[in-house]
Amino acid sequence: MEPKRILFVEDDPKDIELTLNGLAEHNLANEIVVARDGVEALDYLYRRGEFAQRPEGNPVVILLDIKMPRLDGIQVLRQLKADEQMRFIPIVILTSSQESRDLDECYKLGANGYVVKPVRFAEFVDAVKRLGVYWVLTNEPPPGSVRRL
Repeated sequence: MEPKRILFVEDDPKDIELTLNGLAEHNLANEIVVARDGVEALDYLYRRGEFAQRPEGNPVVILLDIKMPRLDGIQVLRQLKADEQMRFIPIVILTSSQESRDLDECYKLGANGYVVKPVRFAEFVDAVKRLGVYWVLTNEPPPGSVRRL
């Protein structure tokens, strides 16, 4: 069985903690990598800087916030979906933004899903669990997207 790795791109420490707890409850990934902004996410994916020596292979899914410092999620989404090597990685927007222009832009750029973060703790954890179960256990990643470690 292929290892399951999730890239979670989020700048809010509370949302990071809640999401990691929600995913851990179901043991949904061998590894969850947290990037705290878009620049760090791209460094991870392109194996640059501190991530130059990371294991080969891409995550089975990227959970991507929109509103972040340095490089926002829409810019990351735009770059990844335009890249021949990265465009097949499923990207789910996990954001507090309910703005229709953000939703429209993300789907136009090729997002595979758009989940608005619930405000209540229990609802947030439940949404993360359901999201993880689908993308990690149910969805079949494209060939070559995950390599054995």
